[in-house]
Amino acid sequence: MNMLARARPELVALKPYASARRSGFTAPIRLDANESPWPDAGTAEAALNRYPEPQPERLRERLAELYAVAPTQLWSGRGSDEAIDLLLRAFCRAGHDNVVGLAPSFGMYRIGATVQGVEFRAHALDARAGFALDAKALLAHVDAATKLVFLCSPNNPTGALHHAAIDTLATALAGRALLVVDEAYIEFAAVPSAAARIAEHANLAVLRTLSKAHGLAGARIGTLIARADIVDLVARIAPPYPLPTPSVAAALAALAAPALARTRQRSSWLVRERERLRDALGACAGIVQVWPSAGNFLLLRCVDAAATFARLLAAGILVRDFSSQPGLEGCLRVSIGAREHNDAVLAALATEGR
Repeated sequence: MNMLARARPELVALKPYASARRSGFTAPIRLDANESPWPDAGTAEAALNRYPEPQPERLRERLAELYAVAPTQLWSGRGSDEAIDLLLRAFCRAGHDNVVGLAPSFGMYRIGATVQGVEFRAHALDARAGFALDAKALLAHVDAATKLVFLCSPNNPTGALHHAAIDTLATALAGRALLVVDEAYIEFAAVPSAAARIAEHANLAVLRTLSKAHGLAGARIGTLIARADIVDLVARIAPPYPLPTPSVAAALAALAAPALARTRQRSSWLVRERERLRDALGACAGIVQVWPSAGNFLLLRCVDAAATFARLLAAGILVRDFSSQPGLEGCLRVSIGAREHNDAVLAALATEGR
């Protein structure tokens, strides 16, 4: 079944805004977009007086090569957050449809659904079971009004990997809902991307980002990978110029061969450091549990999360406090930093309880 049948029909029929850069024409003298003819005098690098391409061809080709998909299967925007928002708008009718996701998980799925006026149905993961996913229990939340199912894998903040359930979920949801697999942390997990399965599942979409492993959080480059018709629908309703010129330049530099080799080395190092830190944290007084993680972070349960947070902050270390969220009582999330940063965490916690 074509998933556009489950999208909002008025958006499927929508004629996109015809921006100047979408006209298909080009000329040495450009007087078509009401731009300034002069670059800003303070601009050090690329001239910013001209609008960028809606989807820069060079970047699209590089990302398609990186993710092993066709260029027509991807759309890039301002982080994965924008792709999440656009999918919610494209498929979900306010006050009528619903989406399903995990709890705990990345908070923007719930927030995006709420902003769109759509019910968010949370499938609760059990910390006692290592936040493992029960696919059958997740599917029990799905009904005829479910349009999207969000699966963050590796999951944030638990670190649990859920890729083993993708085929089961996509098959069960075929013709009913789009399964959106958020792979923001896939570079730190020992599994292949779900993007290779899009050929088998018309209702599968994958989110990737350059924010984490590639070190471009400030550039805000996120990518949606899906069948070409879904990508085209998202492009129709997206802002005309989602990718700023400096961000595109930074992304192209990060996708050059030497930079990619360095990224792979750093990702491997972070995985090793993650395991070293996990073992060391498990021996710290005041730490009840450290869950296994497939991301670049660790989730800890503390005897007193507030006290541990304060101790780390006093040592100049800021971590994320999740203790107020259901199912995460007493939990902190610690990102894996440089070795000296991780050693500082251990040093600060070595005095815990003294």
